Amino acid sequence: MPLVHEDFPGNEIFVHRIGDAAAAEAALAAAPHVIERRIVINRIHASPMEPRSATGHYDAERDHYTIWGGVQRSFAARDMLAGDVFGIRPDQLDVVPGDVGGSFGLKGSMNVEMPLVGWASKRIGRPVKWTATRTEVLTGDDHARDIIVDAALGFGEDGRLLGFRAATVSNIGAHAGYFGFAPAVMNLGSMAGPYTIPAMHVEAVGVWTHTAPVAPYRGAGRPEAALVIERMVDEAARLLGMDPAEIRRRNLIPEGAFPYRTALSFTYDCGEFEAVLDKTLAAADCAGFAERRAASEAKGMLRGMGLAMCIETAGAAGQENVALRFAPDGRVAVLAGSTNHGQGHATLYAQYLGDGLGYEGGEIEVIESDTREVRTGVGTGASRSAAFGAAAITDAIGKCEARGRRIAAHLLQVGEAELDFADGVYRSAGAGISFREVVRAAFDPAMLPAGMEPGFHEEGLARFEAPSFPNGCHVCEVEIDPETGTVEVLRHVLTDDVGFEVNPMLVRGQLHGGVLQGAGQILMEDIVHDPEGQILTGSFMDYAMPRMSDYCMVEAGSHPVPTSTNPAGVKGAGESGTVGAMPALANAIADALACRGAELPQMPMTPAKIWAALQAAGASTASVQLGVAAAAMYLPKSRVMPQARAAFAASSTAFGLVSARASSNVLGVMAWVCVPCVTSCGI
Repeated sequence: MPLVHEDFPGNEIFVHRIGDAAAAEAALAAAPHVIERRIVINRIHASPMEPRSATGHYDAERDHYTIWGGVQRSFAARDMLAGDVFGIRPDQLDVVPGDVGGSFGLKGSMNVEMPLVGWASKRIGRPVKWTATRTEVLTGDDHARDIIVDAALGFGEDGRLLGFRAATVSNIGAHAGYFGFAPAVMNLGSMAGPYTIPAMHVEAVGVWTHTAPVAPYRGAGRPEAALVIERMVDEAARLLGMDPAEIRRRNLIPEGAFPYRTALSFTYDCGEFEAVLDKTLAAADCAGFAERRAASEAKGMLRGMGLAMCIETAGAAGQENVALRFAPDGRVAVLAGSTNHGQGHATLYAQYLGDGLGYEGGEIEVIESDTREVRTGVGTGASRSAAFGAAAITDAIGKCEARGRRIAAHLLQVGEAELDFADGVYRSAGAGISFREVVRAAFDPAMLPAGMEPGFHEEGLARFEAPSFPNGCHVCEVEIDPETGTVEVLRHVLTDDVGFEVNPMLVRGQLHGGVLQGAGQILMEDIVHDPEGQILTGSFMDYAMPRMSDYCMVEAGSHPVPTSTNPAGVKGAGESGTVGAMPALANAIADALACRGAELPQMPMTPAKIWAALQAAGASTASVQLGVAAAAMYLPKSRVMPQARAAFAASSTAFGLVSARASSNVLGVMAWVCVPCVTSCGI
């Protein structure tokens, strides 16, 4: 392969290892059964609703830049632009993200147009705006995924998982994108799943290629990891002839084992995995699947059910800020370091203010990551906003309640300890005053206690030392038309544990969207290049995106187990749908194809690939059946023992059900080879 950079022989960038290689190899060597599979996780694109766009304005009088653009982390972008591009102080530049029209990790990086519009504005003396076309987005933006995984899983006759090994090769692209290495290395621990696998090892290699760089995309390594372990567990169940739910049940981490350190890198703080499994199996009516499969077979269709358990890390250690700035008329502005790109942050913050201080939506303004207004912040990513935002605004509300209590006590002429505060009202011995009245009083020095400065402004801080681990179970049911390879997704049921659900409706919305994005990669999304490196999927005419008609309604249930890693008990919900959907849908398709002995194709599992897999399986099975039938036909009836003839007759039926793998092909060849032998030997 031609070198991309001369300093990297073989185009290899890094090698990252987790787990115990020796223990994993020993476990695999001793295991009664070992399966090995190559799983190709194809290259895709985040395809946000809003293409990249940036507007720059240089104010010569102030020697100050203001840049508007869709980014997840405006403070990091400001600091990089100021220090690394323009060579100025951070206070000489502001970044204003506004409501970002979709990101999913893509806009966690800073696109090259952001500094260019600032530079151009200074050069020509007027604001400059740039907006990408969809083709520029698909070809020029960072891509995602693009990983080849070679995995091995060892297990016993009883279905106990004994050892696991994986080697991954990640296509990083021609140069490193912002956080571009993260998906390849940060979430490999998710390959442990919710299971008690005693010995595991994963090696991750990153390589340069002549393609666009990659960036985190909804899940950032978690969906890939879940896909690998759940596909392997499903294959193990198929080899053993075991119920996919049962093999999982036998290996789940029990409730009494927490905190539980896996054989890879994570320590799970809590979970009720078996309860989540049982709730999902019941909701999906798994007991009635055999009857539904028979009905599909009666009309010539192939029906499959896929099960996947999933667990991921969310909201890693770090901090976030929220400030509450009140106006003299009592209204409040929430100044948050998080960034909104469709998650419903304004609803979340308004809900907390309503519960904590008695405010209503019309009295609340939410400003996120605008460096002109917000003092500091980190931004949005890794499903962190609900946990960090909830804790930070709770901290700010507590400080507001304490400051307001001092003013209310002064106004009511009572001691602070005599006041109760509920539903936004301070009360004592029949007298009461609302928090909003207190805020209005705070701007009048004559109404304040001695020594208190007028105004009302408080800041809240959330600082966590450990991530949370959202988890869940997905069951997907599909029907495949063997004549066309078309997949119809009939049902998708899930139960997710995202800890305390601040707003269940927002959680469902996150799960629904995540499922569709995971399904899109399994079924149709694919960045394709020709042999010369020219991209062939440069528009939505070529790059297939899932539509409403391509999927069923997602049935999302919940089983909240609050985490102790943050005060609100919140686990991130942003990526959970994608993490579980990919393996569940893949397993469902594999289950349907297994009815005909067909292999599951690599992603995306398009109708053409599925049809080809069925044709290959049919050809292989037909050769076996023909070979056995021919051998039996050539046997002289008078000279064949009745037992032998019966055995051949039974074999012709049995071989027709053998899957189209090496064993089937060998049996078919043996049958044909035996024809002359049977005749000449005079059996």
